[in-house]
Amino acid sequence: MRSKPPIRPPGSRPSAPAAPPREPGARPAPRPPARIPPRDRKASGPRPSRPPDLKERRAEGIKLGQPRPVRAPEPVRAPAPERPRAETLRAPQPAASPPLPRAPGPAAPRGGVWLHGLHAVEAALANPARRLKRLLLTEDAEAALTARLPQPWPLQPERGDRAKLDHLLGRDTVHQGAALLADLLGPPSLAAVLDRPGPVLVLDQVTDPRNIGAVLRSAAAFGAAAVITQDRNAPEETGVMAKAASGALERVPLLRAVNLARTLAALKAAGLWVVGLDTAGAPLLGGPLRERRVALVLGAEGAGLRRLTRDTCDELSGLPMPGGMESLNVAAAAAVALYELTRTP
Repeated sequence: MRSKPPIRPPGSRPSAPAAPPREPGARPAPRPPARIPPRDRKASGPRPSRPPDLKERRAEGIKLGQPRPVRAPEPVRAPAPERPRAETLRAPQPAASPPLPRAPGPAAPRGGVWLHGLHAVEAALANPARRLKRLLLTEDAEAALTARLPQPWPLQPERGDRAKLDHLLGRDTVHQGAALLADLLGPPSLAAVLDRPGPVLVLDQVTDPRNIGAVLRSAAAFGAAAVITQDRNAPEETGVMAKAASGALERVPLLRAVNLARTLAALKAAGLWVVGLDTAGAPLLGGPLRERRVALVLGAEGAGLRRLTRDTCDELSGLPMPGGMESLNVAAAAAVALYELTRTP
């Protein structure tokens, strides 16, 4: 009578049959491969690439059953030649030169000027219209200045040596041991100038302060009423100008005109005869002009009078020069012309 198999609970797997007994010296039977459970699609990562579906092929205009057209490769373009850089076309620049050393010593404050030289300092000390700030003198300069202008002076001098003045004004300055810090002179009005007797000198674009100072010196020597310069193209009052004027800056008014042509028109309206000094004009003669008050107009050396200034003059006159020179320095020409206008017959 056969025995009944044991009853298994529902859901349980049958147990593997027992392995038969192995004979001695026989190899063991190979084990069956382990069963690998199916992978979870969500945890397996991105799906592999798949062929395009129907919608994608229709969007590209490809009919079903036809192979995908092969696109022609784009032509290979040759690279454009490189342009030379701008740096290779430039000429080699020289090395920058070091800045020039600044003159030692303090500069004049705004609205002030350092006057130097015995004549310029003496004239400024004697001018009541000049506001004085500081006076520096060496022992020899104080003795020479006292002989020219006895004390008391408007301010007490400070004693110093030449090295101190060289440091203050610069080694190239010819100060003669005298330096005076003062305010700039206030420009007078044209009406106040016309109340003074004598001719009027008008400078058209004369920019050298030494030339202007020399013209002021000639104007003071021949009794001129004033010197008029341009406001933009002429230097302001400086110590170099005062030194070249040799004291005339304190005696002859110096005006600065904004518009030179309108200033000449105002001089004409006041009764002055405007004479432009030009080599193309007739020789300047003082006899025919002796009964008139003259405004003498001089231009810069080389450039001469400008066209508008020349057209505004009443007449043009030149200086006779039998020696063959074409022109003179503006300061020398002013001195010769003033001598001709003021000399007695």
